[in-house]
Amino acid sequence: MTLSLVDWSIIVVYLVGCLVAGLWMRRYVRGVQEFAVAGRHMDLNLGIASLAATELGLVTIMYAAQLGYEKGFAGATIGVVIWGAMWFVGRTGFVIGPMREAGVMTIPELFAKRFGTRVRWLAGLFVAVGGLLNMGIFLRLGGEFLVHATGLPPSQLEWVMTGLLGLVLVYTMLGGMLSVLVTDYLQFLVMGVGIVAVSLVVLWHTGWGNLVSGLDTAWNAGQLKAHPYNPLHASNFGWGYLLWQAAFQIACATTWQTQISRVLAARDAATAQRMYRRTSFYFVGRFLLPALWGAAAFVWFANQGGLPEGVNSLTAMPHYLSLILPIGLIGIVVAGMLAAEMSTDSGYMLTWGTVIYNDLVRPCLRRQPSAKVELLLTRLIVLGIALFLLIYGLWYELPGNAWDYLAVTGNIYLASVFTLLVAGLYWPRATPAGAAAALVLGAVGPILFLVIGKSHAIAPEVAGASSFGLAAAGMIVGSLLTRRSPPSAVVPA
Repeated sequence: MTLSLVDWSIIVVYLVGCLVAGLWMRRYVRGVQEFAVAGRHMDLNLGIASLAATELGLVTIMYAAQLGYEKGFAGATIGVVIWGAMWFVGRTGFVIGPMREAGVMTIPELFAKRFGTRVRWLAGLFVAVGGLLNMGIFLRLGGEFLVHATGLPPSQLEWVMTGLLGLVLVYTMLGGMLSVLVTDYLQFLVMGVGIVAVSLVVLWHTGWGNLVSGLDTAWNAGQLKAHPYNPLHASNFGWGYLLWQAAFQIACATTWQTQISRVLAARDAATAQRMYRRTSFYFVGRFLLPALWGAAAFVWFANQGGLPEGVNSLTAMPHYLSLILPIGLIGIVVAGMLAAEMSTDSGYMLTWGTVIYNDLVRPCLRRQPSAKVELLLTRLIVLGIALFLLIYGLWYELPGNAWDYLAVTGNIYLASVFTLLVAGLYWPRATPAGAAAALVLGAVGPILFLVIGKSHAIAPEVAGASSFGLAAAGMIVGSLLTRRSPPSAVVPA
């Protein structure tokens, strides 16, 4: 085992503290409003911490480090793109301002006001499918990190995943968004300290000069397949990929339901916009520091003659950290990573559970159930999501690196829902038929990538960019060919 008794003690104390804090919030949950959007009372500081914590999960650390391992410092370019998208949306209030003023709990609920209940249901279906497939690999990546960082045998991966899921499930099902916000705040503090400390140790261990020269040497020798500093180089992301990412990240900032749930939980639209602006630059560090760890891992293992057996570009970083971090610090790091995993998983399960109940189940009910029944149904949906995550994470094989998988699965609904939001809020000519066409066509490219991408070498940027083009075409053509009609039902704000 890599971890000492001191390290395990730190981990256990932290996990117990998170669990107690999350369960404590159960007493304040009386209905779906408190469970899903914390009663819409989230202030600016808590919103910043919660948004940053939820969007910095263990899966984030893993895929950012993998990009650093495969592409050097150029792998952090995605963080710069996210920063620009978040700042732009926060500065202008594009989409998120009118969405918060609408008083809805989910994005598809807004579509009922503009396009009718059928479009709301169809949008809810695509949002749920895209969201669940997106987070389907979270548990596996979290388990991979813990196995390699702690020295547990690989055969224990399934048990590690199950244990993680059980911890998250308990306080998420009972405390909802209130528990998520509290544990997010704890995770934000621990992860902030842990990430900075690990980065300093990595720089001390490798040395900045050795890191730069090692990447240069590997690039010149052909060991590193992508240019370590130039993201526009033909061997790296390239213009096409980054243009897709720019569109993707603006869509993500305005339609990714886990981020939008913080917008909808904010006190008002102005608070939501300030939250975006003040969080935006955080995303640069979210990619840059783990990419530094991945790049250092590449240089280290290159000097050692290659990766050990059973280690790949995804697991190289945690294996490297297990070799260099001192006693105590590795315990704090693993505790912080566990916190990140729990925070992200809980926020995502709650978000997709709310979408499934609010936009798929509730519109099909003939009578409005009581608050207790609504809460019970939402909790049971969260339980079902947890079981799906466990099963899917065990058998699905990634068709490429983790970041490409996450970006493309997000595009199953991001491009089409983004199109619906922009058209619904800013284009009076948009019709329900155009909205339905956009939803269906926007999912074609990403689904093909998931099903046959590995065997037919479909590039992720092609699959992702095509979803934006097809969704826009579906909306424009479908709307121009049909007459504008009033929605079949309107859900009050």
